[in-house]
Amino acid sequence: MVKSRILTSLSALALAGTVAAILPTASASATTPAPTPICAEEWNPSKAYAGGLIASYNGRNWRAKWWNKDNVPGGISNNWTDKGVCDNREGSFVVSEAQFNQMFPNRKPFYTYKGLVTALSAYPAFAGTGDDTTKKREAAAFLANVSHETGGLFHIVEVNTANYSHYCDDNQSFGCPAGRSSYYGRGPIQLSWNYNYKTAGDALDIDLLNFPNLVQNEAQVAWATGIWYWMTSNGPGTMTPHQAMVGGPGFGETIRSINGTLECNGGNPRQVENRVRNYLRFTEILGVTPGDNLRC
Repeated sequence: MVKSRILTSLSALALAGTVAAILPTASASATTPAPTPICAEEWNPSKAYAGGLIASYNGRNWRAKWWNKDNVPGGISNNWTDKGVCDNREGSFVVSEAQFNQMFPNRKPFYTYKGLVTALSAYPAFAGTGDDTTKKREAAAFLANVSHETGGLFHIVEVNTANYSHYCDDNQSFGCPAGRSSYYGRGPIQLSWNYNYKTAGDALDIDLLNFPNLVQNEAQVAWATGIWYWMTSNGPGTMTPHQAMVGGPGFGETIRSINGTLECNGGNPRQVENRVRNYLRFTEILGVTPGDNLRC
């Protein structure tokens, strides 16, 4: 299935779930203090960390400055940037690992719960804004759309390899340094096009333009690109999905912001209903009501 999404003045075509994001708009929670980030996956001395990857150590989150291995965060190597105190309490994310497993019983092993929790540190306001009901509804809404885009967290990369060479926009001054066929859809909200890899990478402080494979090889990066889109991009809608869930418009507006051009206003009611079914199931798992305005 082909979808269309918008990046500023550009219009991009891609397969199901392909992102064409626009610049961030003001968050509904911009005037409220940001919640303490959740602790990333614990630093592992046997793991190699590419520049931009995050790990927690001694109750703080750390970001790798460049590729390194077996260098203690905060140690004399100076290979890590201190990102501050993190919240390491059990249950600090509104979706438990057991609930996540219940939502995605057939997911690919790549899409780990630890990868998702690690990615949360990039945007603490995600599922961290408002009361518990609002937080759980937002988490359910994000995961419901992700489930639809990936077939239940089954697809990691775009299926149609014939399209891979189409996602290099030669009008961009930075070009396609990883190769013309390197910017195909990857991750939970299939990131595609060289300019989207550049924009997402700049926002996340990860060099995705030169190393796009990180999105399909590192779970935390894949999840972070999906949350980046959710928190910063209107797509074909009028607000970010985050704003839709914390500001009152509801789940239907998240659909509009992700694929409203093709699905909303009667465009493809079957796709809309599938997203809604996912959302209703996930809110039930989390023990909250779904709220109003479920469709677009």
